Amino acid sequence: MRSDSHTVLRGRSRSPRHHAALPLVKPSKRLRSKRARVGSRNLQLPFIPPEDWHEPREDGSAYRIIVQAAGRGFRHVVTPAEVRQRLSDVPAEFLRGLEVVQFSRMTRKKQSFPCYGLQWGSSLYLYPIEDDLVEYYHQPPKPSQLIEARMYGGRWMQESAGVWKLVWTERAIKDFYLNNILIHELGHLIDDRNDRSVDRERFAEWFAVHHGYRATSHQRPRPRIVERHVRRGGWRSSG
Repeated sequence: MRSDSHTVLRGRSRSPRHHAALPLVKPSKRLRSKRARVGSRNLQLPFIPPEDWHEPREDGSAYRIIVQAAGRGFRHVVTPAEVRQRLSDVPAEFLRGLEVVQFSRMTRKKQSFPCYGLQWGSSLYLYPIEDDLVEYYHQPPKPSQLIEARMYGGRWMQESAGVWKLVWTERAIKDFYLNNILIHELGHLIDDRNDRSVDRERFAEWFAVHHGYRATSHQRPRPRIVERHVRRGGWRSSG
């Protein structure tokens, strides 16, 4: 839902559309990653992660890529060449409004509102991930989060009481960023019909599955089988 205080510039909202939400609990020294893995996003929340605003040119020129240093303990998991190659495979009309793809830096302030990707105006932003490709969380994954990780090759596991981690391989994280995050945010960019945040999110998720996951399904191995156990709300992966 858009707030009256959100500035709309040339048909593009200056309210960021990001692939994440606020952390569910306060961070601890033990948990290095605080990316929230929930579906809906509330644009009415008082804090938005700081980001560079790129004024739309709307001159029909090709998009450009800006690369910032990832930040200590983090790294970018895809390259500009890989992003260009992936975007070259989508219909050209989807790129008409795209002007910037930015590989953003991770800062201490951004870690308080972490996300994988963001769409803002005519720009898409991709955020770095932990150097070791392991993310830690305070709460167990929801079924939808297990399914999403399994689709792209990520593996959830419980490390100890109250600590869960999501482990990626190099191949899996590239797949996740190129065929989910990047395409998801592109879906937000081209969505000029939905105003409610829940509808925009639903469209972006559909767009990512259709133009990302399914379009590249022939390139990935069969996903691991995830076995869910009701006992004490536990679960385990058999992969």
